[in-house]
Amino acid sequence: MTPFAARRARLAAGMEPGAVAVLATAPEVARNSDSDYPYRHDSYFYYLTGFMEPEAVLVLVAGRGDTPARSILFCREKHAEREIWDGFRYGPAAAKDSFGFDEAYPIGELDAQMARLLADVPALYYAQASNAALDAQVAGWLKAVRAQSRSGVNAPTRTQHLLALLDEMRVLKDESEQALMLRSATIAGAAHVRAMRAARPGMFEYELEAELLYEFRRSGAQFPAYTPIVASGANACVLHYSANNAQTLDGDLVLIDAGCEFDSYASDITRTFPVNGRFSEPQQLLYELVLRAQEAALAAVVPGRPYGGVHEAALNVLAEGMLDLGLLDRARYGSVENVLAERAYTTFYMHGTGHWLGLDVHDTGSYRDLSLEGKPSRLLVPGMALTVEPGIYVRPGPDVPERFWNIGIRIEDDVIVGDAGARVLSGSAPKTVRDIETLMAER
Repeated sequence: MTPFAARRARLAAGMEPGAVAVLATAPEVARNSDSDYPYRHDSYFYYLTGFMEPEAVLVLVAGRGDTPARSILFCREKHAEREIWDGFRYGPAAAKDSFGFDEAYPIGELDAQMARLLADVPALYYAQASNAALDAQVAGWLKAVRAQSRSGVNAPTRTQHLLALLDEMRVLKDESEQALMLRSATIAGAAHVRAMRAARPGMFEYELEAELLYEFRRSGAQFPAYTPIVASGANACVLHYSANNAQTLDGDLVLIDAGCEFDSYASDITRTFPVNGRFSEPQQLLYELVLRAQEAALAAVVPGRPYGGVHEAALNVLAEGMLDLGLLDRARYGSVENVLAERAYTTFYMHGTGHWLGLDVHDTGSYRDLSLEGKPSRLLVPGMALTVEPGIYVRPGPDVPERFWNIGIRIEDDVIVGDAGARVLSGSAPKTVRDIETLMAER
């Protein structure tokens, strides 16, 4: 059984017996009058099917009694002329055999088939309120089934939100997913190394971005996982900077936040380095503070401990460092506990220390245990995948030591929760001061 078929079986087992689930892939989106954006399938749909063509719908019928579960694909028909223009299509017959579905039909038959498939089933699972067109289509299917009531046919009496079930499934990565994530992180790590080796004062940020994109594609990644951030100097203090059009200056740090997508799985790595190859003293002081914070956060990635503890571990180190370096006034705040209680650290560190990672860069799943009163932070479990990414961002201010002005630093790695602790996927990208300076001295 393929991983995709295994996931379909797990989902069907978690549904009400006899219920039907419907999941559509993403539509194509026009870029201009004669061109579409590069197509990227829906992550939920791919997770269950492995099928990457547009105009496709999965229908899953849960087992009931002695009747086993069934998976049904609706997709584009074979079309010799369109294949000349647009490339290969599986068509229903080949898709059924290649992807392990029980049945497959042309997408044009979806409405008629759903009126049959929804007859006398207890519930319909679909992505409620996520797409107005789908909501209207579901309403049409239910209306068609209700029209058969005089013949003794009953429509589903309940609808359920399908994505909530899939979100929890996707939180834990199986072995095949972990292997793809490692490959994605390895490619992205090599791209960061390439950018460090290429960096010279006077280069434009977009030139470094080009090095990243080249390494991604030459290594087999299909897409960048998101628009790369290549932020030099004061631009590194803008968290989602994406213009990437400034010229680097001698003495600048460059913060690069960039990952790729390999076989649909994302990596997300950040490294910060001096464009001239040598950290100044103020840069090194802040950099090593962030690195210590990341080391503390990584040490907190342990099964059975709360997800929120990763952020707390980083905050404790950062808060102490802010006091020690004079970014925060010790005479005013006194202790780390007061810094944390008053959230004074948010002047220089205003984001979380990580997020789930997988098919999406910010992957699905709750960070809290919604089954418990108070919704505490959920506990880490082997197979979870997350980023660990503390940072510090120092903008000019009247009470801020001038030597730290306009320095922005973030260090981010991709991590799988293992049986004993964190398994770092992105370790190929250097991050100690010594390793970065040694690498850049070899240019």
